[in-house]
Amino acid sequence: MPRSIRRCAVLCLLACSTLAAEVRTLTILHLNDLHAHISPENGRGGFAYLATVVRRERANCTDCILLNAGDLVQGSPVSTIFHGVPIYELANLLGFDAATLGNHEWAQARDFGAIAHFPIVTANVVNAAGELLTPKAYVILKVNGLRVAVIGGMTETLNTLTTPKELGEWHTTPLVAAVRKYAIELKSQSDLIVLLAHIEGNEESEILNSVPEIPVLVTGHIHTGITEARSHDDRIMVRVKSYGEELGRLELKVDTEKKAPVSWNWKRIPVDSTKIEPDPEMARQVKHWEDQVAAQVDRPLAISKRALNKSEVKRLIEQALREETHSDFAWMNSGGVRDTLPQGQLLDRNIWNVMPFDNEVVVGTFKGRDLPKVVVGDTKIDPDREYTLAVNDYIASNQETSENLRTSGLQFPRDAGPLRDLILNWFRKKKVID
Repeated sequence: MPRSIRRCAVLCLLACSTLAAEVRTLTILHLNDLHAHISPENGRGGFAYLATVVRRERANCTDCILLNAGDLVQGSPVSTIFHGVPIYELANLLGFDAATLGNHEWAQARDFGAIAHFPIVTANVVNAAGELLTPKAYVILKVNGLRVAVIGGMTETLNTLTTPKELGEWHTTPLVAAVRKYAIELKSQSDLIVLLAHIEGNEESEILNSVPEIPVLVTGHIHTGITEARSHDDRIMVRVKSYGEELGRLELKVDTEKKAPVSWNWKRIPVDSTKIEPDPEMARQVKHWEDQVAAQVDRPLAISKRALNKSEVKRLIEQALREETHSDFAWMNSGGVRDTLPQGQLLDRNIWNVMPFDNEVVVGTFKGRDLPKVVVGDTKIDPDREYTLAVNDYIASNQETSENLRTSGLQFPRDAGPLRDLILNWFRKKKVID
């Protein structure tokens, strides 16, 4: 080959290489743990107001994608009564580009996947045959000339967040190994890899600090959110508050050769329903679904002489369990108490918000010496006497965890019916809560 032609070829290759190594922008809007809070609470959130904020942030944004990090459902009567279906229909109006599953919705993944107009991805929930729960472990989104690979992930603690009956043959595989495998596989097919995961804090830290193949993490499951983005070796992790109180906006400049961000900026955008106009179409749909349940849940129940925080509600539930089942002791897990109670007129809706789960009450009989210490507290008991203990079926199935009874081997053979119904009956009979 003549020297001039060789020189021209080299220059062409260098030019192509320069063009390939671009820096392009990407904006990730993200939410997590909406938990079916479709109407505003205390001036925050509500799907109609959230839709307005999303629409505003996406306006004239050519590099935007919207991601959801799990748990769209379970948290309001609309979701519980209609088994989450309306929430996914409303989520379609928000315009998600991709979502992962949360621990409160994985069991209906197939149903929700048929409703969603967006892909749902989870890489590490499989059945006994090793088949994925969702059709895909990841999706590649094309935006602003970038190929953005979004891998879904579920916390390995899923088995302690549900009951064995519901879990069946499904289980999580090791999270880090699963997402790393897909990240390596996707490196040549993408310009940026994002992990969209519903995980615990220690799992967030492990991936952020020790999985260099994943430069961006968008997470959910911990409802408190974070005040500042976390980073390690130029890798980034973000998470916002639950219940649609805020929308996250992560702005990235992505080096397509390094397949990593070269700079980033993250902010949390409040969803203040007292200052934002609701999106008209979303507002109509929210009203339609709220009207469907109003007759059932907006009935007067009792009067509360003061506002009650979650710890106080927990104690009330335990009192209700003891009195309604005629048990000596009762225990309610703090995580199962999903709302506070206001002062004044209580409605059935308040109890549905406190207890959105379809748990059953179960009762067992135990020698005093075998009662869990967290249940007994400072109460004096006879180690040889038999006592009855009432809990819900989730607690009975996961009794060994720190949130629950911190023991194992206790059997609860008596079924005392749905927990929510028991609480409603107790409040209705009490009439006034001091």
